[in-house]
Amino acid sequence: MSTRVLVCDDQMLIRTGLVTIIGAQPDMEVVGECGDGRTAVELAGRLRPDVVVMDVRMPELDGIEATRRLAGSGVEHPVKVLVVTTFNLDEYVYEALRAGASGFLLKDAPPDQLLNGIRTVASGAALLAPEVTRQLVGRFAARIRPTHAPETHLPLTPREREVLGLIANGLSNGEIATSLFISQETVKTFVSRILTKLDLRDRVQAVVYAYRHGLVA
Repeated sequence: MSTRVLVCDDQMLIRTGLVTIIGAQPDMEVVGECGDGRTAVELAGRLRPDVVVMDVRMPELDGIEATRRLAGSGVEHPVKVLVVTTFNLDEYVYEALRAGASGFLLKDAPPDQLLNGIRTVASGAALLAPEVTRQLVGRFAARIRPTHAPETHLPLTPREREVLGLIANGLSNGEIATSLFISQETVKTFVSRILTKLDLRDRVQAVVYAYRHGLVA
């Protein structure tokens, strides 16, 4: 089954290029395109794409707010959003992920990286590599770290809390497996259970959750 993609970028030349690259893939289908965030929200609600490729700076409604309306907290039927922008600013990365985006890429990324990003997000995984997560959260941890005492009543086992802490510190599945002397398959099982129990979409949300609940410093 093809991954259904909606492309949203206000620059027609770039949008056409994205549509051409994505549409040429045998496992992808471009179901729509638009040039502003408001239309992106409307089309996503009507077309139900698997992934929305979203620019940040656009008229009518910017990509951050459009992402929040499509994938933010409380959205009944969230859509996976891959933010693609020319602006390599940490602030945009942080705001996009906080709004609910599943990944973040720059427009100068090679086509294979873009396509891999769409496939990664469509699969339900977060696009940011562990080292990028570590750098991002390290820089913005003060904004999401709680002022109250660490949460003690989470619906997690002690081992699951331990795994969540390692995820929040930016460790990959392989690094977690090595640290805890367990297999990577076991780590994947733990990660899946954590996301399910806490009603989180991906590892990026798990990182933010861990900081907000005082599980990591």
